[in-house]
Amino acid sequence: MKILITGGVGFIGLHLTKHLLQNEDNEITLADNFFRGEKDKELEEILKNDRVTLIELDLTNKDEYEKLGNGYDYIYHLAAVNGTKYFYEMPEEVLRINILSLIYILEWMRSENKEGKLLFTSSNEAYAGAIEAFGKLPIPTPENVPLVISDVYNPRWSYAGTKLIGEQFVIHYAEKYKLKAVIVRPHNFFGQRAGFSHVIPEFALRIADKKDPFEIFGTEETRTFCYIEDAVEAMKLLMESKNTDTHPIETVHIGGEEEITMEGLAEKMFESAGWRPNKIEKKEAPKGSVKRRKADITKIKKLVGWTPKTALKEGLKKTYDWYALRS
Repeated sequence: MKILITGGVGFIGLHLTKHLLQNEDNEITLADNFFRGEKDKELEEILKNDRVTLIELDLTNKDEYEKLGNGYDYIYHLAAVNGTKYFYEMPEEVLRINILSLIYILEWMRSENKEGKLLFTSSNEAYAGAIEAFGKLPIPTPENVPLVISDVYNPRWSYAGTKLIGEQFVIHYAEKYKLKAVIVRPHNFFGQRAGFSHVIPEFALRIADKKDPFEIFGTEETRTFCYIEDAVEAMKLLMESKNTDTHPIETVHIGGEEEITMEGLAEKMFESAGWRPNKIEKKEAPKGSVKRRKADITKIKKLVGWTPKTALKEGLKKTYDWYALRS
């Protein structure tokens, strides 16, 4: 298969590439502008494989799409500006980059690569605002809940806004132009090389540095976490399944099943490190943060038979060990 991964040098992209390379028939093109991705040892190792090509381009510039060529069987559109600090510091760029890159990918597909199949990574942030707006959503939360931006003035929701409108773009382009596509909503993927601005990497680095007192924001908020190796397997299975070659297209959750508080998460990571601080400082969560979140993964089980294989404790140990070496 000929495969394109946008945002291919990022956290999900590189793990997905490794997973897809297990099939010797796959040839993979990575497209990235290195806004967040790094030319590190992991990427250098991947690029030694002659079945992997890297193209540097700006996906918000439609004139650069000629660099991609065509004839791709699968297009994994992962490229987006993510990370909470960016939501607050540059919401206008989060909106511009994420929306324009998706529009141009869809336009390129319908004109140059219409026979391919698209996987669009949305986010659980797309419905998180509904909890704030309505006070309650079903837990576990299914895919068909209302999508709400509870406060358009809060820059926190800039990223969620791009995913909400992004889902609509993919749904209606696919319907109008008979494109094959599937939408996935990731729920807190974690693992090695996930950057430094998410909760698990932040905890890992502070634990490795033995920060004491140890701050935890939103101690009673809950999440589920999905280890990256399980997550990319789910993405591959959804992309390759004929069960997702449908109109209207499928929207599918990918997530873990073990719900845990932020304080409980920290405790598991202390255990992984064999160290615990003398004092924990409990802090309020940032404004707009969601109190509880857990995906219903019934649909993906039915469509492709996927369930996460890696226990949270095991995934946290592998992740902590990787970050501890870089602290």
